[in-house]
Amino acid sequence: MFPHLFRQAVMLVRRDHTLGTLLERLAGLRGDLVLAEEADGGPHLTVREAADLVAAWAGGIAAMAAPGDVVVIAAPNGYEQLLLCLAASRAGVVPAPVNDQMRPDEIAHVEADSGAVHTIRSAADLPAAEPLAHAVPVEADAVAALFYTSGTTGEPKGVELTHRGLVGGLVAGVALPSGVRHDEAVVSLPVAHIMGFVTLLGLACAGVPVYFIPKFHPVRVLDAIETRRASVYVGVPAMYRMLLDAGAADHDLRCIRMWISGADAMPADLAARFKKLGATAELPLIGPVGEASFAEGYGMVETGGGVAAKLSPPMLGFGLGSSMGVALPGYRFRVEGDDRAPVRIGGVGELLVKGPGVLKGYHGDAAATAATFTDDGWLRTGDLARLGPFGTVFFVGRQKDVIKHGGYSVYCVEVEHVLEQHPDVVEAAVVGLPDERKGEVPAAVVRLAEGRTLDEAGLVAWAAERLSDYKVPVRIIALDALPKTGTNKVQRKELIARFTEA
Repeated sequence: MFPHLFRQAVMLVRRDHTLGTLLERLAGLRGDLVLAEEADGGPHLTVREAADLVAAWAGGIAAMAAPGDVVVIAAPNGYEQLLLCLAASRAGVVPAPVNDQMRPDEIAHVEADSGAVHTIRSAADLPAAEPLAHAVPVEADAVAALFYTSGTTGEPKGVELTHRGLVGGLVAGVALPSGVRHDEAVVSLPVAHIMGFVTLLGLACAGVPVYFIPKFHPVRVLDAIETRRASVYVGVPAMYRMLLDAGAADHDLRCIRMWISGADAMPADLAARFKKLGATAELPLIGPVGEASFAEGYGMVETGGGVAAKLSPPMLGFGLGSSMGVALPGYRFRVEGDDRAPVRIGGVGELLVKGPGVLKGYHGDAAATAATFTDDGWLRTGDLARLGPFGTVFFVGRQKDVIKHGGYSVYCVEVEHVLEQHPDVVEAAVVGLPDERKGEVPAAVVRLAEGRTLDEAGLVAWAAERLSDYKVPVRIIALDALPKTGTNKVQRKELIARFTEA
């Protein structure tokens, strides 16, 4: 039995894949395995049941659209939205998933920009048709899906990601043994965003069942982990902060063997606290021992998900902090200064990436596509990195999140991490305020622990003991909640307005 499964896995890994064929092939390998269960009475599916749904829905989509057409998938956040995307791909159609939290005008922009022929809001929208027994053939390097960026710097752009970029690096997970022990991942991410999309695909390939909560709520997530004895949790740093605020330390989370984070920089001390809440293993007559591992990925929409990863094993302190980890197979990094020359060790510059998941281009925007690539084909990420020894890179922040203070560069992420080490501060965000003499000066907005009041002078003094003078915030205000985007990233422009109001 096992040699047969191994041969199937090797064949699956070696072949080119598309979104539309992935579940069909996984069903041939481990069809009876539970794929996903959704909270609130959502679907409970095995791999084979999900593959059958994809084939059935693909027939309906094929009756609505021709191969190469774009359809917007505006279904509510949930596993159905993922399966509708896979069904569209099976029909040779390009899905453009959108977050159901988007405003109608934002969805209308995606519909117009993508040239979508239909918007699908539910599988119930599909006409009755025969299941599509065979996927429409497409090349692995063809556009598989359009993911629209959040639009924090302008109208959202459609990122063209290929089948090879979205699926090619994930199918290696089928070689992992599944069903040997109880594993389940609790996930509550937006499927229409790249991290949620590839997380669900990656867990499917690895044979790890998912308990999906469509709308994140920290208490619901903690209860689900505790009662279901889940072994994996996947979230973003903002979610981990909310879990801690909601009493994570008071729940029995020792069933967790692996915490996973992405989409934003994870503070080292926050990751270390969650490691201690999990466990390495559970021994007979003894119970849980050790602590959990913590894994982080670095990536963005334009890279089709993760391009680097790092792991902090149980009982060891490395693998946390600003290091991006190691480049995933097929990816290469380069760090360039303002003069476009490679920086020396210790230098800071823009991170450039090359690899199979990098976008094909921005849909219908040749100028934006040309601007995001170098002449020799490297993707400009817009992220700043510090070059370390042996080709290692350390995340510094977004280019737009650098404050030019009197000729000095202040990296917002560095200041935020220092402020968040203060016992009164749960979360911090740093912005640059206009200054006639110095150009910009750093200021901070903090969210305080329950029952604490802002001691601005004391917090400034705390920062001054740990940062160079030019990095210390000149003003600090407190808010009950920091304004966030749909992917739980801080909206810095709104914070600048709060200072004006203050």
